[in-house]
Amino acid sequence: MKPMTTAYQKPSTLRGKIVFFFWNNLPRFILLAMIALIFGLFFTISDKKSEIQAEQEAAIKEGRPPVNTIVMELVPGTISNRINLPGSIEPWNRLELISKISGSIEAVLVEEGDTVAKGDIIAKIESDDYRIAFERAQAAYKLAKADYTRDKTVYAKGAIPTAELDARETKMQTAKADLDNARLMLERCTITAPISGVVRKLDAKIGLYLGVGDPIGRILQIDRVKAVIGIPESDITAVRTLDEIELQIQALDNMSVIGRRHFVSSSPETAARLYRLELAVDNPDHMILPGMFVRADIVKERKEQALSIPFYSVISRNDEQYVYVERDGVVHKRLVETGIMEKWMVEITKGLQAGEKIVIEGHRDVENDQQVNVVKVIKDPEAYSL
Repeated sequence: MKPMTTAYQKPSTLRGKIVFFFWNNLPRFILLAMIALIFGLFFTISDKKSEIQAEQEAAIKEGRPPVNTIVMELVPGTISNRINLPGSIEPWNRLELISKISGSIEAVLVEEGDTVAKGDIIAKIESDDYRIAFERAQAAYKLAKADYTRDKTVYAKGAIPTAELDARETKMQTAKADLDNARLMLERCTITAPISGVVRKLDAKIGLYLGVGDPIGRILQIDRVKAVIGIPESDITAVRTLDEIELQIQALDNMSVIGRRHFVSSSPETAARLYRLELAVDNPDHMILPGMFVRADIVKERKEQALSIPFYSVISRNDEQYVYVERDGVVHKRLVETGIMEKWMVEITKGLQAGEKIVIEGHRDVENDQQVNVVKVIKDPEAYSL
């Protein structure tokens, strides 16, 4: 007897082939269906979770009491880009007096700290020797002039040659030069102030012998003084265009004066790369003294009709700058761009409009679209800061 054998035969009909395909791949279809079901359940749960979280946040907002806030109404105004730099006062002119002749001092008519006018006598040098030399030169010139006048008359009659007359004229001119020199030396025995100012230092003493070039004293011109300010390299371009700068002198109870641009150096004068700015300041009563400390309030740029707000009302987070704008008791987040600053105010160049109200107190306790309780509305932040 032959053993029984079974042969697996693929169906030949279309319906059979379809049934065979699905039956043969049934495990794969079941696996794909389970995966799709898992993903569907995941997204359904995520959506439900987000919905529940949003409902919870809304419930929290509704249940949270409104935050008390102070808002500021935006009003266009002026804002300036300022720098405040230190400096010092220097005399307008510093003049060193030196002796132009030799001799002993016989009188000193001023003291250190005295105010002198141009032409006032500072000191006197013994003049006897110079007076005698002057009188001798005066007599010599008088004789030479008389000889020349006489010979000129004789020459007109043809009694003397031209060469002799020329020699007489030369001798007269030489005597005149000697006389002028003797007069100048005699005048230099009296030492006078070449400028008006204050005697800062006095080297001259009675009995002191002076040689040519020896110091006599120092005079400072302070009816006008210079305020010297060191300007950083980053600010020199803006400062060079200014004509006047306001100064405060601390030693005089922060007295304010106006300095007029007198000189700006063309290159840095210190290792810190500071450019020298000299401001002329009138000082008729001599209240401002050399060496006093000053501060220069330099306005580099001024903008009119600008919107500015307290810088602390701007929140910086995640590379964003924003404020909260209040409207009908609800705050809304608003992205802004800032510009120049002055004291504690900052310019808003983009994001806000005049008439809008921004939260300046309580803004760090609120969220977007949250209700707030406005307890005060201000327009002048300066008044609020006081």
